[in-house]
Amino acid sequence: AQTGLLSRLSTRADLRNFEAIRVVRGLAQKEHSSELSMLATRMASAMHHASSSNGVFDKIKGMISDMIAKLETEGQEEASKKSYCDKELIETKAKKEYKGDKIAALATKIEAANAKSAQLKEDIAGVQTELSALMKSQAEIDKLRALEKDVFEESKAELEKGLNGIKLALQVLKEYYAKDGAAHDNAEGGASGVIGLIEVCESDFSKNLAEIISEEETAVSTYEEIAKENSITKVAKDGDVKYKTKEAKGLDKTASELKADHDGLSEELDAVLEYYSQLNAECIAKPSSYEETQRRRIAEIEGLKQALEVLESPALLQRRSAIRRSLRVRRTV
Repeated sequence: AQTGLLSRLSTRADLRNFEAIRVVRGLAQKEHSSELSMLATRMASAMHHASSSNGVFDKIKGMISDMIAKLETEGQEEASKKSYCDKELIETKAKKEYKGDKIAALATKIEAANAKSAQLKEDIAGVQTELSALMKSQAEIDKLRALEKDVFEESKAELEKGLNGIKLALQVLKEYYAKDGAAHDNAEGGASGVIGLIEVCESDFSKNLAEIISEEETAVSTYEEIAKENSITKVAKDGDVKYKTKEAKGLDKTASELKADHDGLSEELDAVLEYYSQLNAECIAKPSSYEETQRRRIAEIEGLKQALEVLESPALLQRRSAIRRSLRVRRTV
């Protein structure tokens, strides 16, 4: 086909057109470009079916110019896309890392708040157990104190009653034996023994009364001291429970608020990750890199410009005779 085309070269324009086609076809092979290969085919077809050299010259020149414009437009679009991709990838990656760090920090705070709240609740349960034991102990002490008081009052009443009876008996005997009379005089020796015995009983009753009163006073003092200590301990433990309960509720509220922030950021991060994946598919996961595409396009544009220069270069006239001589040699062979 190329030999047939060469055989028809008769004008300076034909020679330029042919050389331009050769440049485009060589460029297509070098850059493995199907678009340029199709362009070369269209150029050859236009030249083959042309009715005049001047008309095909303008047509081929227009084809090359249109392809250059198309490639330049694509290059600008890809450059703009590359700028967009670079900007979006950098910003999206920064957002991904920022939100990931924030989520991790929130998770740490939530874990710390929950752990502290759990510890406080455990402490509260322990203090409440101690309070329950304290109140049970105080109730037992109160019951024992009431029993001791009843026994004391009963014993005291009996001793006082007996002591009063003894004192009355002594008074009666002493008054009786104090009267004048022979009978009294004869019984005086026996009376002193009886009175002495009663006085010993009086002393014993008085001693017993004093002992139980002293024991009661000691018991009351001990009870009041224990009750006071228990009361102070109860107030302190009640305060501890109240403070820790309030603190635990505050921590639970904080953890709940942090959890809401964490969940919101997680949703945002999911959206960022989805967008980042789309960007990667759109901007990175391609058969050839932007740099390689740009290199190839620049080479194609430069090659096409050379083809245009060929079309407009008078120097090709000098090659015409050389080409025809070459054809004659081939035919002779």
